Amino acid sequence: MVASRALRIAVEYAFEQLGWTRIEARVPADDPLGLRAASIAGLRREGIARSPGDAEDLVLLGRIVDDPPAFSREGFVAILNAGLPRKRVIGQGVLRDRDGRVLLCELTYKREWDLPGGVVEVGESPATGLVRELEEELGITVEVNGLVTMNWLPPWSRWDDACLFVFDLGVVDAELVEQMVLQRTEIAAVHWCDLDLVRERATLATTELLESLADSPLPAYREAPRQPDPVRDQAR
Repeated sequence: MVASRALRIAVEYAFEQLGWTRIEARVPADDPLGLRAASIAGLRREGIARSPGDAEDLVLLGRIVDDPPAFSREGFVAILNAGLPRKRVIGQGVLRDRDGRVLLCELTYKREWDLPGGVVEVGESPATGLVRELEEELGITVEVNGLVTMNWLPPWSRWDDACLFVFDLGVVDAELVEQMVLQRTEIAAVHWCDLDLVRERATLATTELLESLADSPLPAYREAPRQPDPVRDQAR
């Protein structure tokens, strides 16, 4: 491709002759040929630059002077990896008391209650992320007893889709909540909930999950049903 060869020569000249240490390109998201040319020239996708109104968003690509050569194995893998889709991963836990009630968190940033847990960091396993989240938000250290299910969550409101790993955290005394130190910026309170209270206060996805779990063990993989979208419905 002539465009990618010309761009590669320009990048090499900027680094070797002009002493630049970084090259950036902003390519319209609907320009696959431009994106391909930039990738072949060794630029990695780094993010999306949003555009106002009806203007097309721009894909931000970059290359730094000490990146490996684009046609080396290391360079090729790095460029390919940077362009692959990213999926949000969440780790949550089912923690029960001796009466069979499930612990739900009353959150500061949404009305519905939810299972304890949170978003997994890059390079962190879902189970490790869950343990970390409960240490940070509830001040307790839990033992992960195994996977209950992996629940795919479809896009909802302004959230992208996500893969939710739900783990079994076992059975504890109800008094454990008295030992919890809540991260007040995110957790307003915690509650032991029977299924009726779950239906009343939990998110639709959590309610559907716990209702299904009460009937029988869940499959290793499942997909949460799509929920009414308040943002989309309001726009209609």
